[in-house]
Amino acid sequence: MSKPLATPTVDTHQAPTSRTVRFRHVLTSVRPGIGLCVAGTVIAMIANHFVTAASPLLVAIALGALFANVMPLRPSTRPGLQFASKRLLRIGVALLGLQLLLSDILDLGAGVIALVVAIVVLGIVGTMFVGKLLGLSWTQRLLIACGFSICGAAAVAAVNGVVDADEEEVVTAVALVVIFGTVMIPVVPLLSGAMKLSDHDAGLWAGGSIHEVAQVVAAAGALGGAALGVATVVKLTRVLTLAPIMAVLAVRQRRIGGDTEITRPPLVPLFVTAFIAFVALRSTGVLPDGALTVTKTVQTALLTAAMFALGTGVQVSLLRKVGPRPFILAAISTVWVASIALVGVHVLR
Repeated sequence: MSKPLATPTVDTHQAPTSRTVRFRHVLTSVRPGIGLCVAGTVIAMIANHFVTAASPLLVAIALGALFANVMPLRPSTRPGLQFASKRLLRIGVALLGLQLLLSDILDLGAGVIALVVAIVVLGIVGTMFVGKLLGLSWTQRLLIACGFSICGAAAVAAVNGVVDADEEEVVTAVALVVIFGTVMIPVVPLLSGAMKLSDHDAGLWAGGSIHEVAQVVAAAGALGGAALGVATVVKLTRVLTLAPIMAVLAVRQRRIGGDTEITRPPLVPLFVTAFIAFVALRSTGVLPDGALTVTKTVQTALLTAAMFALGTGVQVSLLRKVGPRPFILAAISTVWVASIALVGVHVLR
């Protein structure tokens, strides 16, 4: 008489255990790099506490660059640095939406909104054209064009999330944003004074021409008066154009990706969708001031950590390797975007 077949035992805990192991592995791999970013963030935010003019984002980039050039990075820190420069940066950009009210944008008036659109569109088109003349790759000039025309390193990261550019090109674009945007911090106030621009016009020019949000705040703070408020709203309106620009790029990537759904990026990146949702949420007025204060602190900390991680990629040896052409494009793009903004300021007077 045959023995009854044994009923196979199903380990219902196997899948959760496997997921837990993977999570612990990821956590272990990113810990050294994240720890480095946390240290850089703490130093940058302490510096900002004692010297309010020192933007924590700019301090973090400088610290990251200094650290990477003074001592070689350990391979164990790379996963955490990559996590911070991508994931944390996207969360921070999404939370920027809580700083912007739709009413603030509408209060700018149709003329200023049209100027912002012109700055972004003409800035990208002009930079792409000059980059092609210089013989740069499509992805390199796109990274520089969007970084200089929209919102600096956050835009570079957004473009990279859609087109998957070479890491060296991404690092180069971020380094150029840092260098040329930082140069603009003293230049815009000095030229605004020389041209006798009003606080409103100077703020409009700063918000329309400088690359990073932190750099805009630093320059507008030096201008004083009403310039800071105008510059911040104009700059955040430029940030808002990230959504349609990324949507256009995503459509292009989906088309050239063929029929393979796996390779297709989402029509609009998730963090851009979150940014728009946060703008809408803030505009409802349901969030208390305390919650906005907390989220702003969290957003600043996340962006500061991300900027430190990006700063570690700004290595002198790499900048020497890429040659002068990206620098030439960055210089021309800076002057081009600033010129569009300045012409718009005079037209709207």
